[in-house]
Amino acid sequence: MTGAQFDVVAIGNAIVDIIGRCDDGFLERHGASKGIMNLVDTDRVATLYSAMGPGIEISGGSAANTAAGIASLGGRAAFIGKVAEDEFGCIFRHDIRAAGVAFNTPAVAGERATSRSLILVTPDGQRTMNTFLGISTELDQGEVDPAVIQNANIVYLEGYLFDRDEAKAAFRQAVDIANKAGRRVALTLSDAFCVNRHRAEFLQLIRSGIGILFANESEILSLYETENFEEAARRVAQDTPLAVLTRSEKGSLIISNGERVEVAAEPISKVVDTTGAGDLYAAGFLFGLALDYDLAAAGRLGSFAAAEIIGQIGARSEVKLSNLARIRGFIG
Repeated sequence: MTGAQFDVVAIGNAIVDIIGRCDDGFLERHGASKGIMNLVDTDRVATLYSAMGPGIEISGGSAANTAAGIASLGGRAAFIGKVAEDEFGCIFRHDIRAAGVAFNTPAVAGERATSRSLILVTPDGQRTMNTFLGISTELDQGEVDPAVIQNANIVYLEGYLFDRDEAKAAFRQAVDIANKAGRRVALTLSDAFCVNRHRAEFLQLIRSGIGILFANESEILSLYETENFEEAARRVAQDTPLAVLTRSEKGSLIISNGERVEVAAEPISKVVDTTGAGDLYAAGFLFGLALDYDLAAAGRLGSFAAAEIIGQIGARSEVKLSNLARIRGFIG
């Protein structure tokens, strides 16, 4: 795919991830439900932040992780998201730019704080997320830069943002701009609970302007209110030209215009932290499309990126993914 400044522009929550290790006892003492994402208020996030051990503070959020993954693979990525003029907003801005992602959304002054998530990783690799949804959820049409949208081959939307009417309007604005410019639009469903809240509107959006849909198994089952994966796969094939369904250790299923491509999961020697696995799969797959790979090759690049990130702490690769991908033959 050619003719654009960026391979992908991602739109999503701008969250500072604060990643640290803990044991199960820490979670029990602080009443944190293991392995899930807990929404917390300002007092709760401050209490946990004070009590946790040393942490790594980096730019995060699902779509931001995908954008950083594309940059690590050697792609041209941009990100649109909302931060405040505060300490954590500065951390987000510096870190995502240092990762090679274009980020020019102006910071907002005022009382609202930059969003952040305390990600506590236990010895078994499970992540417990305690997320303070600050100003990032207030993204609206004012943040959608038409020039950036028009100059990206693919526009990637994060389903987590879909809770507020203003964000929904921003999504629809981005879809409209992209479609008029002849760009492809991708959506990740983000979370089964998110799908439960917005099923009808997600389906309407998917059917009216989404060319690429990402979902894991629980999300696609929730979308079509079925317990049968094959039934969900059959139905999504009728709703979007390209569906990418990830199934953890079962690999992934890619469905496009009647074609079904099954991609095996990449071997993983040790699960260290599952943070960002789906985000990095999307990064690899989208970058594969940008390189004009066929669906199977794009899926293998996605599986490679996901497997690499599972073997370390956090959703940022410790080495350039492009170097590893070339060594292992995923990128020429």
